[in-house]
Amino acid sequence: MTTSSIYLPEMGRLVQVESMTTLEKLFTIELPGGQSLGHDPGQFVMVSVLGVGEAPISITSSPSRSNGSFELCIRRVGDVTNALHGMQAGATIGVRGPFGHGFPIEKMRGKDVLFAPGGLGLAPLRSLINQVIDERSSFGRVIVLYGAKRPNELLFRDELDEWIARDDVECHVTVDRGDETWDGHVGVITTLFPYVSINPRNTVAVTCGPPIMYRFVLMELLGKGIPETQIYLSLERRMKCGVGKCGHCQINDQYCCQEGPVFTYAQIKGVEEAL
Repeated sequence: MTTSSIYLPEMGRLVQVESMTTLEKLFTIELPGGQSLGHDPGQFVMVSVLGVGEAPISITSSPSRSNGSFELCIRRVGDVTNALHGMQAGATIGVRGPFGHGFPIEKMRGKDVLFAPGGLGLAPLRSLINQVIDERSSFGRVIVLYGAKRPNELLFRDELDEWIARDDVECHVTVDRGDETWDGHVGVITTLFPYVSINPRNTVAVTCGPPIMYRFVLMELLGKGIPETQIYLSLERRMKCGVGKCGHCQINDQYCCQEGPVFTYAQIKGVEEAL
């Protein structure tokens, strides 16, 4: 997407608004003239509602499936997201971006890819997962380990079923606590790791989720011998401007909105507040 200024949003139109859980909705957005957003998996946009404010949102749709629109999975947690959840198809919103560095997909080609998202962390990783699936022959094994607190908090249920049904994707799903509707695995996401054996030197791992999850998932990934430079994390840390001017997202000498939101573990190792 191109505008005359990085500070000036384009006005996007909501093509579709779909409820996913009690807190998350999936928004399909079309830019003026059907122009492409031109994003990489892992990048984000700044979304604004006139008179309310602006918020950073990860792009959940894959560039390989753009079709003149893109998707955002948005949790209702504040003023901007509350306003967005009150909108219907046909409404307009402001969009700046895409911003940040996404996942280095070129470095992943030819390797096995292990995805370990938790909760809403599936939203930014879905962009990369579908890109990898659409270019399936360029990658080795594709493993998805996904966990949520409860069955009614699982995102993209239809796609999860599709990934589970595929012969060329190893997908395992768990919930912390089951209910009468759930007949799958019960336990935190780390209880899925014993189900997969990997070749650590040829494996790239990608994770995203709530802060408390990172520490334990990283322990599992490192315990399997995956090098720190081959573990990627998606971090969204108080990004206010998206262009490295406000400093709210600074991690030591790095701006999350510019050097990130995707980092290798080697880049942020030891910076506890980043997680």
